[in-house]
Amino acid sequence: MQDLSLHILDIVENSIDAGATKIEIMIDEDIEHNQLKIKIKDNGKGMDKETLKKVLDPFYTTKTVRRVGLGLSLFAQTVKEAEGEIEIKSELKKGTAVSANLKYNHIDRKPMGNIIETIMALLATKAQGIDFIYVHRKNKNEFVLNTKEIKTKLDGVMINEPEVLKFLRIQIKNGLKEIGVAV
Repeated sequence: MQDLSLHILDIVENSIDAGATKIEIMIDEDIEHNQLKIKIKDNGKGMDKETLKKVLDPFYTTKTVRRVGLGLSLFAQTVKEAEGEIEIKSELKKGTAVSANLKYNHIDRKPMGNIIETIMALLATKAQGIDFIYVHRKNKNEFVLNTKEIKTKLDGVMINEPEVLKFLRIQIKNGLKEIGVAV
């Protein structure tokens, strides 16, 4: 994968496959401390200890449609290439958290990519039955998008209606610009 936003999308799709109804996507760009932190946390079915031990093995997958599970192993490789560390915590029936801490200015760090399109793809296709919380920090500034709150305000209007999505795209773009994220 060429950018981090695609890794995020892949991990979130794993969360959706695991039956999550709440998924948190957190990105923290801490330039002062030269760190980029990414965390995806869900309340899905979680993994047992044996599965958790194997989850970074590219030849292991819980899916029945293919024999390899490259998503997390590729993300782990991407993180290591930028002198980073990855941590995966999971508990059965409670969910999973994937956390990565990368060196921000490392020459081999993949670019963030189009995080707006990643979030929009999730909202357009998966947001009705799932609450997404997207938090993006840059230094001390923060942007938060919480679909549970948005759905309440929509009062029955579907979040994936074209006009709602258009509005949300503008909100995300303006929110990220406001905190100093290049969009």
